[in-house]
Formats: sequence, structure tokens, C-alpha cells
Amino acid sequence: MTGRLKFSKMHGLGNDFVVIDNTQQRYPELTLAQRQWIADRHRGIGCDQLLLVESAVDKAIDFRYRIFNADGGEVSQCGNGARCFARYVVEKGLTAKSEVTVQTHSGVIQLFLRQDGQVTVDMGCPIWQPSQIPFVAAEQQPSYTLKWDAGCEQQIAVVSMGNPHAVLLVDDITTADVETIGPRIAGHLAFPEGVNVGFMEILSDKAIRLRVYERGVGETQACGTGACAAAVIAIAYYQLAPVVTVALTGGALEVAWQGEGMPVMMTGPASFVFDGELPWPAI
Repeated sequence: MTGRLKFSKMHGLGNDFVVIDNTQQRYPELTLAQRQWIADRHRGIGCDQLLLVESAVDKAIDFRYRIFNADGGEVSQCGNGARCFARYVVEKGLTAKSEVTVQTHSGVIQLFLRQDGQVTVDMGCPIWQPSQIPFVAAEQQPSYTLKWDAGCEQQIAVVSMGNPHAVLLVDDITTADVETIGPRIAGHLAFPEGVNVGFMEILSDKAIRLRVYERGVGETQACGTGACAAAVIAIAYYQLAPVVTVALTGGALEVAWQGEGMPVMMTGPASFVFDGELPWPAI
């Protein structure tokens, strides 16, 4: 393909995305170098993740949703991206539905556009079994001791919300050593596919604060799957209420979970920043 590639810049609470529609314009599979160039904040457009809108093979599903981190690697799920995806396909006229069914690498999710402009995402059920996260552990436990280097260890809870997450309980997220501990855990050998690392501070039985170090990206202003992971861990292991407000650096999300066997429902905003075009191939 040569010509111009249309895109939109969006964000969910500061977690920012480049969204490209491959249902109306057709382009070859983006290379790793091209995905990295798009995400580059100095030489490209700049984003935490690149989101691709594609046609679904199954007629019962509205769209296929693909996500690439800033390092160019494909991941299975992105909660903030899912909200932006829902608003994008509706406002760009790709669907007239207010309830959108989307195929992701980790399964089918439901997106609900509300009258107040917020978007609710059915994130599915939490996955606790270590082999399915994936996480190397002999058996499922409420917490695990993760060790690295000489004398360095950390208690973590582990769950998958389509992406693997390790959550640490801290006294104060403002003083948490995210820049050091985050990458150590994110690349730990116990996580064969890497892991997102959440630093959670419990404020009350209905509220937590959270910072997230995302694999392949670094610390982001918000992480939707990370908010869901922290909330379900807080509900399951720290007896928080079934509806939790998660305060992230970029703003707040509401996460609701009624317990084992029930889906996690995440609600929050999705915002357009600008539309643009790139000469293509750009690199």
C-alpha cells in the first residue's frame, strides 16, 4: 500500500492510543518496526498502545480488536483501549449499535456505550489458575513470594484479566518504588509472557489508589485491566465492597465484581484527541 494512512489519537484517562481502522482502508500487516515508529513519541505519533479495528470472521461478532504495546509486541487485552475502541467504531459510523461485541486475542468481550458518554466493558471472569495466567507456581494461592537478585523479594497477588497482572499492596503509592520494582517483576522468569505490575493502596472498603507498570510500555497514567485486576484482588482477599473506585494517575474508573464465576464490569471515559493522516509507508 502507498498513499495516506488515516488514524485517530485517543486516550482513556491519559492512557493514550493510536487507532487505525482496517475495515474501510486496507493496508498490509504492519511490521514490528512500523508499529514501534508509530508509538515513538519523538519520531512518530506517540502512544502507549496501537489499536487496530478489523472485521470479524464470525458474523455474530461485530469487530476484531488487536492491541500492540509501544515496543511493537502484540498483547491480548487492554481495558482503556476497549473503551476507546467502542467510542471510535460508533462515532466513526462503523456501527449504529450501543452494545458492541468484539473479538480479542483472549476472547470475546462486550462494550456498552452509555448515555452519559461513559463506556462500560464486560471484561469477563478473572483467571486465577497459575498455568492459565501464565505464572510459574505449584498451586493457586492468595499471595506468592517472588524473589530476584540476592535478598530481594516481594509478596504479590497474581491474576489475569486477559493480560497477566501482579499486584503489590503498598502503604502509599506516591512513595512506591515503581521505577525499580516494576521492571524487575515485569520481566521475571516466573512470568513466561511478562506481567503488568500494579502498586495498590487501599483507601476504604470502596476505594483504592493504583499505579501500574505495564510490560513493554513502562508506567502509564491508567491501565484498565490493571484496575480490574487490583479491584478483584481487593474484593477477593481484602474484603472490599463489590463496587470499587480505582483512582489512577490519569483519573478514576469504577470496577464492579460480584464474586467467583461472575464477569468484571469496568466503567470509565474514552476521549478523542485528534484525527490525522500519514504518508505510507512512512518508514
